[in-house]
Amino acid sequence: MAQRIVLYDGVCGFCNGLVQWLLRVDREGAFQFAALQGSTAAELRARHPEIPVELDTMVYVEEGTVYLRSRALFAAARHLPAPWSWSRFLALLPLVFTDAGYRLVAAVRYRIWGRLEACQVPSAEQRARFLA
Repeated sequence: MAQRIVLYDGVCGFCNGLVQWLLRVDREGAFQFAALQGSTAAELRARHPEIPVELDTMVYVEEGTVYLRSRALFAAARHLPAPWSWSRFLALLPLVFTDAGYRLVAAVRYRIWGRLEACQVPSAEQRARFLA
């Protein structure tokens, strides 16, 4: 299993946009990606029951540690180039505030960014970074 996996809602327009952005800025290829609807997410849930079944939570798994919602974003940011990596310092804010902002975006994401008919198919160059 990969060392750094971002689990995301495969049919969420916002989530897919975030994954596309990560693919562009992650020049080192630090992350692999899997839809929450897929077999990789199911396998990880079997090992980590804290990973929710609901699709409104971004999950980041790094070397066996599971991060949810805003903490997932901040933990993943550590591996991005500057200036994006600086966003990890937002983790110093109380979780009640950062997760409230996360939940607000999660609540309106389909209305604003839409819902895809199916999970997006990665390009040939990106395919190796996506898990089932």
